[in-house]
Amino acid sequence: MLAVGKNGTSAGRRYVVRTMAFMSGYVAINVLAIFGAFDDIGSPVAAWGLALAVSAPVVGQIWATLSLMNESDEFVRALIAKQFIIAAGLAMAIASVWGFGESYADAPHIPAWIIYPLFWACFGLVQPFVRTSR
Repeated sequence: MLAVGKNGTSAGRRYVVRTMAFMSGYVAINVLAIFGAFDDIGSPVAAWGLALAVSAPVVGQIWATLSLMNESDEFVRALIAKQFIIAAGLAMAIASVWGFGESYADAPHIPAWIIYPLFWACFGLVQPFVRTSR
């Protein structure tokens, strides 16, 4: 993403730090879930608390990306915004096609949270092709 790492801008470095912070929480909660730490949740309130806890880093990552756009120069801001919008459109289109496939063509169910990794996959696919802000 436009040299946001070691040789990038200060906005890029802040983005990397924010991303690592949010995604480490996301990974930690999901690793605990995979190893059964939350298998005995009986209360709907606790289950919703877990759902909110695992969703919070996702919201934080989206905020980190929007902050990167806000803190960057106008070219980088426009470029990332364009990539973000195209990736979101692709992810929504794919999710809609699959959702209608579930409704009408007996496609297997996929959980709604898959839209988040699908969006980032689309973002990664779009990025090499969207190199101009026009």
